[in-house]
Amino acid sequence: MEEDYEASAYAVPDGVFVVDREGRIISFTEAAERILGRTYEDVVGRFCEDVFEAEWCEAIRRTVETEEVLSNLNVGISTPDGAPISLCGSIAPLKDVKGQTVGAVVTFRDVGEMKRLMDTLCEWSVQIALERDKLDAILNSITDGVFTIGEDWRVLSFNRAAERITGTSADQAIGMHCRDIFRSDACLEACPLKRTLDTGEPLYDVEIGIVAGDGTKIPVSVSTALLYNVDGAVIGGVATFRDLSRVKELAKALEGRYSFHNLIGKSKPMQELYDLLENVAESDSTVLIQGESGTGKELVARAIHYNGPRKDHPFLGVNCAALPEPLLESELFGHEKGAFTGAIRQKPGRFERADGGTLFLDEVAEMSPVLQAKLLRVLDQRSFERVGGTETIRTDVRIIAATNRNLMQAVENGTFRQDLFYRLNVVSIVLPPLSERREDILLLVDHFIRTFNAKTDKAIRGVSREAMRALMDYAWPGNVRELENAIEHAFVQCAGGMLSVEHLPRNLRPEHAMVDAVLDRKDPLLQNEKALLQRVLQNVEGHRGKAAETLGISRPTLWRKMKKHGLL
Repeated sequence: MEEDYEASAYAVPDGVFVVDREGRIISFTEAAERILGRTYEDVVGRFCEDVFEAEWCEAIRRTVETEEVLSNLNVGISTPDGAPISLCGSIAPLKDVKGQTVGAVVTFRDVGEMKRLMDTLCEWSVQIALERDKLDAILNSITDGVFTIGEDWRVLSFNRAAERITGTSADQAIGMHCRDIFRSDACLEACPLKRTLDTGEPLYDVEIGIVAGDGTKIPVSVSTALLYNVDGAVIGGVATFRDLSRVKELAKALEGRYSFHNLIGKSKPMQELYDLLENVAESDSTVLIQGESGTGKELVARAIHYNGPRKDHPFLGVNCAALPEPLLESELFGHEKGAFTGAIRQKPGRFERADGGTLFLDEVAEMSPVLQAKLLRVLDQRSFERVGGTETIRTDVRIIAATNRNLMQAVENGTFRQDLFYRLNVVSIVLPPLSERREDILLLVDHFIRTFNAKTDKAIRGVSREAMRALMDYAWPGNVRELENAIEHAFVQCAGGMLSVEHLPRNLRPEHAMVDAVLDRKDPLLQNEKALLQRVLQNVEGHRGKAAETLGISRPTLWRKMKKHGLL
C-alpha cells in the first residue's frame, strides 16, 4: 500500500498543450496524453474545436484575442471513449520575441486525480506516526498548502507550503485550533471545512481571505475533504489551499490598465480618454462632455469629480431636459417662500447645495434662453439669487456640462448662446460611440456579467461564441447603455451556465441582424449572392468542387454564378 500511495502522490504533473493563433494544437505533453486519453499524434496539427468541447476552445480563443490570463477554470470534457473528466486549468497568452501574441499555453490537472490523491492522503493520515518521514516528504513536495484537523479542530499536520503561505511553522501550528492560524472571516461565517464536515461533501476552489502571521491579508483558494481512519470512520478533515495573491495582483493590474473609475475599455480612444481625464480631474476648469446617448457622459463626470480635489465635497446632477423652465430654474437656484404658487418654504438650489463640489448639467443644450443667460452669469460672477429673492449668494462650484447634440450647430442655429458655449467649452471631451470601439465589447460584457452575477446571485460563466459574434456584429445605436440592457435581458432569460443567442433580445439575434444587413444593401439579392459565393470560395481556398458541395448546387451552376458575378 505504501508503494501505491507514493505512486499516486507523484503522478500529478500538470498536462500542457499549446495552440497557435488559428487555434491549431502545436504541442501536447505526455501528462496531457495521460490525463485526456489522447496521443500526441492524434491531436497535434488539428484545430482545438475538432478535439475538445466548445467551452474549452472558447476560453482559449478569448485569451488569444484579448491576452487575458484565465486561471482556475473548471471545465468538463470527455475522453475519446466518452468518459467524462473534470479539469481545473489556466490559460495564458504565448508571445514571440517581439511581444506579439502568437497563441496560448494551456495547463490543467485532473480534479479526479487530485481528489484521489486527497482520498489517499486521508486514508493514510491515521498512520502518520508510523510513516511520518515519508508522508512529510510527500506533503512538503506539494506546492499547495495542506493541513489536516481532528474532530476537535486541532491541527494534526501542516506541510511546508502551508508554513510558507501562512508564516506559521508546523511546530507552532500542530495542536493549535485552525481558526487561530488562519484568522479568516470565513472561520466564523462560512468555513469550508465545517461545511464539508457537516454535509460530507468535498468542496473545490472556494475563495476566502486569511491573515498571515505578520498581519498580511492573503486571498487563497481552498479545497476540502473528510479525513477517514482505516475502518472508514470520519476522524476529521483535510484541506489544501493555494495562494492567489499573484493572480489578484495581475487581475488588478489588468483592471487598472483597462479601466478608469467605472469606465471600461482597452481601445485606443478609451486609453486616450483615460490620459485626458487624469489631467482634467486635477484642474478646476469647466468641462463640456459631448457624445451620443448611452456613451457614459455621467460616468465621465463622476470620474472627473471623484479623482480631483473636490472629491470630498458634493457631486450633484440635474437633467436640463427633464424639467420645464420654472421648475428647472428653482431646482438650480432655489427659491424663497412665496416666490410662486406652492412655494410654502424657502428651498436652496443645486448651486447652493453643491458649494465646494461639482454640479453636472446633463442635456445642457435643452436649456431655455432665459436660463442660459442666468447660467452665464453664475459662470462669470460666481453668484446668483434664489427665485423670488434679492440676496446675492456666492458659490464655489465646478461646472461639468454634457449634451448629445452638436452645440456648435446649435449656436449657428441661434438656439444656444455663443458666449455660454465658449464658457462651457473650456475643456472639451468627446466620447466615442461603442460602434467605434468594438474591441471593448468583450471587456464590457465580462464587466456586466460580474455585476449581474453579484446582483442576481447567479453564476453565469460567460457568453457563447455565437452570442458574442452577435454582440460584435450589432451596430449598438444605444451604445454602452444598450449593451448593459442586453446583458441584463439575457440574465433574466438564462437560468445558469453560458449566455447564448436565444437569451439575447430579438433584435440582436443573427437572423434579424442578417436580414437587416441584407435589406440595407442596394439590389440585396444580387449583392448577397455574390458575397455568399466569395465567402464560401474563401473558406474552401478556391476549390470549386467543395464550394458546390457546400452550397448544394452543381459545379456547372457554380461556374455560371461565378461568371455572372465576375469571380472567375
